[in-house]
Amino acid sequence: MGHLDHAAFGWLTPVLSYVMACIGAALGLRCTVRALSTTGRSRRNWLVTAASAIGTGIWTMHFVAMLGFAVTGTDIHYNVPLTLLSLLVAMIVVGAGVFAVGYGKDRTRALLLGGLTTGLGVASMHYLGMAALRLHGEIHYDPALVALSVLIAVVAATAALWAALNIKSPVAVAVAALVMGAAVSSMHYTGMIAVSVHVTPSGAELPGATAMQFIFPLAVGLGSYLFITSAFVALSPAAGDRSAYRSAEIANAADTEASSLTSLASPASPRDAIAP
Repeated sequence: MGHLDHAAFGWLTPVLSYVMACIGAALGLRCTVRALSTTGRSRRNWLVTAASAIGTGIWTMHFVAMLGFAVTGTDIHYNVPLTLLSLLVAMIVVGAGVFAVGYGKDRTRALLLGGLTTGLGVASMHYLGMAALRLHGEIHYDPALVALSVLIAVVAATAALWAALNIKSPVAVAVAALVMGAAVSSMHYTGMIAVSVHVTPSGAELPGATAMQFIFPLAVGLGSYLFITSAFVALSPAAGDRSAYRSAEIANAADTEASSLTSLASPASPRDAIAP
């Protein structure tokens, strides 16, 4: 039985992975709040951004944490197509849950459906990512802990979507994102505690890419996407701000027109009336 180390670099990877989960959750929740205050194409675009943010944040959290995962007696490589598939699944399934909430007429039903879909998407991403591991040996799971990790994912996703439907202020969204980040991290490490590895020593070359060859650069790229998108959302005016701006423009235009009419209607001065 190989010894598993979930934090080979100390607290660096757990803390950094939690930060990435919080950023993705905060951005996704903020975009969902924006979506619910708009209609048409704008709502769809905000929901797509929310799904990509949450999916990217969760995926980045998982694989940043996996940078600190090590097994005594074997190297670890990753199957590239399966790893990319886990990212795609995260975005698609989380997107389905977010759209269910964004367009659902019955909020309670939409919340339950969206929470279940999004939670299963998070769990699917995690275990697809684990299926991408390549090492000298066999990986086994504790079924009870796997079920617990899936339950945590569903509850966390439902709570996050409830927050998006009921919480509007940026401070409250930030608090909800911290809670969701903690829940996603708990789901990840619960799933990792469920893992045991029976190592079979071998000198054969492992297929796939190492974490530093593939996971690290991809995680850095996705993390940069989250930061840039966060800046865009922070600088983008909310629907209320745009309405207030339009109202101010209309009021200014009306004042200008009224001033012009007043000037035209005012009588000429006595000096102007004197003939040359």
